[in-house]
Parts: sequence; C-alpha cells; structure tokens
Amino acid sequence: MKVSIIIPTLNEASNIARLLQHIQQNAGPQLLEILLVDGGSTDDTVAIARAKGAQAIHCPTRSRAAQMNLGARHARGEVLYFIHADTLPPQNFLEAIHSALENGLCMGCFRYRFDSSSWLLKCNAWFTRFNFLWCQGGDKTFFIFAHTFAELGGYDEKYVIMEEYDFIRRARKKYLMPTLPQTAIVSARKYQQNSWLRVQFANWLVFNLFRVGLEPIRLKKIYKQILN
Repeated sequence: MKVSIIIPTLNEASNIARLLQHIQQNAGPQLLEILLVDGGSTDDTVAIARAKGAQAIHCPTRSRAAQMNLGARHARGEVLYFIHADTLPPQNFLEAIHSALENGLCMGCFRYRFDSSSWLLKCNAWFTRFNFLWCQGGDKTFFIFAHTFAELGGYDEKYVIMEEYDFIRRARKKYLMPTLPQTAIVSARKYQQNSWLRVQFANWLVFNLFRVGLEPIRLKKIYKQILN
C-alpha cells in the first residue's frame, strides 16, 4: 500500500522544512509522494517545500478543507495521510499505518504531545488517547484509504473551521476510527501566543457551538475574535 502525504499550508516557512526533513528521515518504501497544498502563502513556504522535494499545489480557496480535498484529488497513493505543517508524525508512522490497515481498519489517527514542558499541555495531551469526538482534531494526524475518503465525500468545504470534526463525525457512523498508541509532536505556538486558558475557552466554545449546528463561517469568526 502506497501512502500519499497531504500537508495544507499557509505561511508555514518556519515549520515546513523541519516537517519535510522529519518525514524523509523516517520514510520507507510505502511513501509514494508528499503533496503540499498551499492556500496562497506570502512567505517562502512553497519554495522551501519544493527545494525539499515535495510537490507543491496551489489551492485558489484559502481553507484547509478545500486544500486537503484538492490534495486528495491529486494523490496517487492508495492511502491518504493528512498532516498539519506544525506537527511531526511518529517516527514509525508508515509502519504503524500499514499495520493498522493490514489488520482490517480503513482509517485512524495517533496520539500527540506538545513540544512544551508545560504540565497543563501534558494534561491536554493525555486525553488524546481517547476516541471521544471532543478528543479529536487534525493535530492527531489522520490516515484513510483513498477510496474510503472518496466514498465519504471528503471534507465538507462549507466547514471553514472544524472540518476534521465534521468528517470524523460522519465517518464514525459507518467505520471504526481508533487512535493508535504512537505519538506525534505538535507545536505549542497557539498556547504561547495566547494563553492556555484562552485557547481552552475558544476550543470549548467553538466545539459546543459546532455540536448545536452554528454556521461554520460564524464559528470561525468567533474563534478568531478570541485568539490571535
């Protein structure tokens, strides 16, 4: 099973080289391609990615859902693996994905921890081992068979925020989506730029408004009003 990695980006020059180097250092024969789908970066994200050997695709819509769907349409692999630019997947991610799919799963994700010694963030990370919807999100990185992704209709592009939660909520009505025990590493920059309390409040509020069906464009506006 060949894997296509899809990375949605917007002004990630400070992170993308580290991620691509990490992927390439841990790549195995299952890795077919790395597709960076950019939403119109004004920094050197695309140039750095191409220099590191990734294929860069421009997405005319600046939205992670649209960018990831575009990446999926370009992907040639049997398996899609979505990674945020500020997240490093587990070192043995390819072996773990292959093993999970060989054993009957069609999708899954990983636990994560933050690149911070904060005990509050260690508490947050501890909960990523669970499969409750509120414990999900793109930072867990997400793999899925390409045909299953297509069957489920991909990401709903009206979700300009919470797109992964919407997809997982739909997918889990039909398929299992376990969290594997291997650990990704996520940047703590959002917490450092704001505060733990402010980010927690924003996440709690937007998640609950998402659950009651508030329009995605309003969800994004509220989220942006709370966080820098």
